[in-house]
Amino acid sequence: MNTTNKLAIVTGGGSGIGLAIAEAFVRNGIYTIIIGRDEEKLRRACQQLGACSDCYTCDLSDLQAIPVMVQEIIQQHGHIDILVNNAGINMKKSFVDVTDEDFQAILQTNVTAVFALSREVVKHQLENGIKGVIINISSMASQYGIPKVIAYTASKSAIEGMTKAMATELSPYGIRINCVAPGFIATDMSAKALDADPDRKSKALGRTPMGHLGQPADIGAAVLFLASDAAKYVTGVVLQVDGGNAVGF
Repeated sequence: MNTTNKLAIVTGGGSGIGLAIAEAFVRNGIYTIIIGRDEEKLRRACQQLGACSDCYTCDLSDLQAIPVMVQEIIQQHGHIDILVNNAGINMKKSFVDVTDEDFQAILQTNVTAVFALSREVVKHQLENGIKGVIINISSMASQYGIPKVIAYTASKSAIEGMTKAMATELSPYGIRINCVAPGFIATDMSAKALDADPDRKSKALGRTPMGHLGQPADIGAAVLFLASDAAKYVTGVVLQVDGGNAVGF
């Protein structure tokens, strides 16, 4: 698990799964920069993470801000070794009520921003001969037909396709691209979706062989593995971390 002198960016790192990923990185000596829109939340998270961390406030849906932010990070820290594309937004709406604007807003943050940020980081890695790692965060929604989340489902399906295409193109240059697809994880976002819909929560747990929700730290551990040299021959995979939900019945 060699992580010496590595620097990582984790988007959406101020809370939930993103913060758990950042915590796993910091515990293993990876200097971690968390990115998000809520400056106060990021500052609190940085205090929690300690001296081996930093934060940048950025709305990733503003595509023009992404290259500027990446250049600022490089100028201040010198290099970017690991990128975790974790930031994402969801929307629960009936299919016929989703407007074009709703759909595009989800794709802008969950897909287009992921592409734009990855492109800027990869440019830097290629120019400097960095054997980098990019880890995209998908969702089991990409595997299932879940009602009332059409835009989110489309976005996460796109992320898994992008992961494979990026891995094929970039792995020859020593840049590994992988994806983690969390199952039902106990976060504020999942609580909103499940606690207000007892039938949905019962269905989710009923088909999960392990019988309980996962913890954000479970995703952090999986991402740490993929980011480390322990996974140096792993690229283009979509790793399901779901307590067996994908195979449960």
